Amino acid sequence: MSRLTTCFAKLNSAGKKAVIPYIVGGDPKKDSTVAQMHALVRAGADVIELGVPFSDPMAEGPVIQLAHERALEHKTSLTEILGMVSAFRSDDAETPVVLMGYLNPVEVMGYEAFSERAKKAGVDGVLTVDLPPEESAALKSALSAKGVDSIFLIAPTTTDVRIKAICEGASGYLYYVSLKGVTGASHLDVSEVEEKVAVIRKNTTLPISVGFGIKDAASAKAIGATADGVVVGSALVHYYFEESEKSGWDASKPPALIQSIRSAVDE
Repeated sequence: MSRLTTCFAKLNSAGKKAVIPYIVGGDPKKDSTVAQMHALVRAGADVIELGVPFSDPMAEGPVIQLAHERALEHKTSLTEILGMVSAFRSDDAETPVVLMGYLNPVEVMGYEAFSERAKKAGVDGVLTVDLPPEESAALKSALSAKGVDSIFLIAPTTTDVRIKAICEGASGYLYYVSLKGVTGASHLDVSEVEEKVAVIRKNTTLPISVGFGIKDAASAKAIGATADGVVVGSALVHYYFEESEKSGWDASKPPALIQSIRSAVDE
């Protein structure tokens, strides 16, 4: 049983929802990522989504775009991201780690090589934002052969027919994009999310996590009432950047933002 399956099963048995923070590897400091990952777990994270820096992160809003730029200025590569996961695994063998990024770096490394190295590093799932499910067979096959889950996005505009097809091809969990727009947008409509999650549930038994627009304890609690997991990205990336600008910033300190979201979701 994969770490993701085990994690969501334990949470479901306990009547809890997953808190899934997203950070960009190599941001805000290149050498801070592994410490941030451990700090997120201590703050209450159940799964970590680790962003792979890319020069054209088309799904991202300004906050995460800038994080990608900073990470690239630090020369953070896909190989180094895998090294960060491996370093994290030396002290944490349980918390699932999902790589979230874009296809080009994976294409350059090669599907087979990437899948083998991801498995060896301790990656549990891969979400490739700009790879349509209809064109994902080759990468999905390579990942599946190594026991790595393929996670797909479902948008508010995704048709019922396509939702069914995506659900049939996914593993680990499904990621529902809560709004029309990029990461960090603020027009979150909880009732619309509830309606769409209900449609998705008719087509799958996989956990459904919701991201985009979740920025604080209140929004996380509202979404957690209907989803199996809440993804916190832009708000956390911004939080970390601001903290890193302060004198004496300690990357190993559990972020207050995630602690507050953990408490709110558990309520």
